[in-house]
Amino acid sequence: MARKVVSRKAKATEAEAAEKLAAAKRNKKKTSKRKAKSAADMRMRLYWGVFNQSLKRVAVFEFDQEKEARVRADELSKGGKSPHFVQKVKEEIKPE
Repeated sequence: MARKVVSRKAKATEAEAAEKLAAAKRNKKKTSKRKAKSAADMRMRLYWGVFNQSLKRVAVFEFDQEKEARVRADELSKGGKSPHFVQKVKEEIKPE
């Protein structure tokens, strides 16, 4: 049987071609199959949240009750306890 002789140059060009092919596959943009929600589909509602120092939400108040939320934060902060603060919170309204 005859042996097939392959030169180094041929192997090198073959390796370069394989690297180029692999690089082209990596650089190819992938399309997302997930459908993005439009702004009309997602409705958000705004609340006031009372948070502790470790960013855990302690209480939630309606947006028109900001004064009550600040009073609650002050009550929780008194007596040497960790400070509490008030921040706006947006939550998605789930359709029923």
